[in-house]
Amino acid sequence: MRKNIQIQPLTQESFSAFGNVIEKENHDFFSINQGLTQRYHALSVAQITGDHVAVGMSIFHNLFATQIPFKIDMLERHPHGSQSFIPLQQQKFIIIVALPLDQKQPNEQQIYAFLSNGKQGVTYNQGVWHHPLITLEAESDFLVVDRIGGGQNCDVHPLGRSCWIIEQKGSEIINL
Repeated sequence: MRKNIQIQPLTQESFSAFGNVIEKENHDFFSINQGLTQRYHALSVAQITGDHVAVGMSIFHNLFATQIPFKIDMLERHPHGSQSFIPLQQQKFIIIVALPLDQKQPNEQQIYAFLSNGKQGVTYNQGVWHHPLITLEAESDFLVVDRIGGGQNCDVHPLGRSCWIIEQKGSEIINL
């Protein structure tokens, strides 16, 4: 039997077990730069562990759009650092995460899919199981903030059974 995972809207409440949603909505700000700028302070904080490591900023350039429905066969995690993805062209993207089963593998019965509205980024907490970046728009750029430096920091887990990511029934969330 095929396992389907419905995409749901991304909210801080629904995503809190996995990390933070990076967005201005429902957050306070303070004025800086002589009142010309509103600062939404510390919406997410990078996490890193290890010797001779730092927080780095990179740009991921995705060449191809993903079409819904699509199949996933694996998840990954970064045990020594958080990882943030911020869309640079306000493009929608899909976030797939799983709760842990134990210290070494995800719970394949508790995989979730969320849709960013394009004005939201996410930070996966250190060690959170997730799928690599999936964008719904070709030629899209993401600012990525994560741990750089020595040591192995990516565990990959092949799923025992493929999962299909599908549009939420009766919803208008995937209008591209």
